[in-house]
Amino acid sequence: MCARWFLTGLLICLFLSTDTKAQQYYAYAVSFRDKQGSTGSLSNVSAFLSSRAITRRYLQGIAVDTTDLPVSIVYIDSALSITNGMLHETSKWLNLCVIVVADSDTSKISILQSKLYVTDIKYVANYATYHPKSNPQNNTGKFNNNASFKTTWSAAYYGVTYPQVSFVQGDCLHNLGYMGQGKLIAVLDAGFSGTDTHPGFDSLFLNNQVLDWHNFTLNNNSVYGYDSHGTSCLSTMAGNWPDTFVGNAPNAQYALYVTEDNSSEQPIELYNLVAGTERADSLGADIISCSLGYDTFDPPFGVNYFNFSTDFDGKTTVAARGVNFAAKKGILFVTSAGNDATFSQWPHILTPSDADSALTVGAVQFNAAPYVASGPGPNAAGQVKPDICDVGVSVDVFTQNGGIATEDGTSFSTPQIAGLVACLWQAAGNVSPHAIRAAIDSTGDHHTNPGAQLGYGIPNFCQALQILDVKDTPKNPMGTDWIRVGPNPISGNTIELHVYLTTNQTISFRLLDISGREVLSKQISLYSGYNSPVYLPFNGYLPSGMYILKASSATRQQVIKVEKL
Repeated sequence: MCARWFLTGLLICLFLSTDTKAQQYYAYAVSFRDKQGSTGSLSNVSAFLSSRAITRRYLQGIAVDTTDLPVSIVYIDSALSITNGMLHETSKWLNLCVIVVADSDTSKISILQSKLYVTDIKYVANYATYHPKSNPQNNTGKFNNNASFKTTWSAAYYGVTYPQVSFVQGDCLHNLGYMGQGKLIAVLDAGFSGTDTHPGFDSLFLNNQVLDWHNFTLNNNSVYGYDSHGTSCLSTMAGNWPDTFVGNAPNAQYALYVTEDNSSEQPIELYNLVAGTERADSLGADIISCSLGYDTFDPPFGVNYFNFSTDFDGKTTVAARGVNFAAKKGILFVTSAGNDATFSQWPHILTPSDADSALTVGAVQFNAAPYVASGPGPNAAGQVKPDICDVGVSVDVFTQNGGIATEDGTSFSTPQIAGLVACLWQAAGNVSPHAIRAAIDSTGDHHTNPGAQLGYGIPNFCQALQILDVKDTPKNPMGTDWIRVGPNPISGNTIELHVYLTTNQTISFRLLDISGREVLSKQISLYSGYNSPVYLPFNGYLPSGMYILKASSATRQQVIKVEKL
């Protein structure tokens, strides 16, 4: 498989029929000349970007531009009409859509190619059947026990994960209270079987830490199935089973996206990956953890689909372009170097690990020796890849049946680093992803002598804290404010808040109308650090007008005017 995880588990097929008489379907990536007819406007960016995404851009001084506008619905509708096709996904950054066409209509692709608004059409996949929005699954947790804040840090508290957390001094971040609070990590993978039932993930659901989920392969919201690879990767970050198994960022928030298709290896998965990255951006993710990589594909695309010297220069493949766009939007994309060092047909890193802006992670053993299969660099442009390494042999992970096992590969070193990136960034406050990446790279034990498999080597997150000049208390990304309402005015039935705390606290909120009548009262327990977004829903209809929101904690109070449109 191109993703090359070397998993031993069961691979579940994507509803592909073995009936040779069934109609075939073909997927095409259709690129457009411009965005005339887009439903978005730069004067109303909240229509297609969440307030969290807008805040991230604002804090990093990143302007919203035309690449953020949705793809033209006029062009999409025309493409579908001409081909009788089905829409699979879109990419606003690459200005394209992926459509699926029955074999009886493939001749119409040439008609679409002749349209002036179309610049390019690429054949990217074929299917024996295509059933978008099939087999929805329950996407809510099933836990009844009570999650709790962590109060002590010790080897015993981590349980089996202490050797891997402490390998790069991640426990140093945790000891200072940085557990990923306020940071949102999007995980791109093949499936998350058992995530919604594993007892070590209970706090994810009890604390509403899973903010979004989507299956880009099936074009539906079913993610808790198909494969357990994502479950294992997620556990190294989000696992929270005190005294048994604690991950690297147990208090972070997460988005779970399926972009890999286990039934085949086709170029469409690169477009799925970009679509997942864009959804993470629109949601407001800070970090993306991706333990996927591609080099060769199944026939008819074949092992020669990519040429390393021309395609793996860090900016050419569809996946690498998506990663570089993410960096421009203020996201740090953490991805695996792959496990192809011993693969004779492709003894290199994969894509998107070649991307200029990726924090690419290789794997080592607990004795610091390179993992034999860890993908070697540099990329075709000579850039050091991988950037760094973490332990990727005998890594403790969750299994889909509620247990714990060990796995090997860069798939599992990558999310460990992504989790600690969240903790480090929480500590550093308002800095760029480039600054975070540079600080981590510079602490590598081979920084002055990077190697093909080690890159800059094994990082030290305690030293990265010092490089970023982190003090003992987290930096407030909102300046002097500790609570903000955004957007304000509000238009729906929910008030969205952004809250910064120096300790774990329970906050009391009261919403009053101009006569002083209370229309909402709610208490919410929040973590130390930046909590965003926090939602205050109210029942029934709230008339237009001015309101007063009073917020109080054990140490401070704030009063905010809120306008309802």
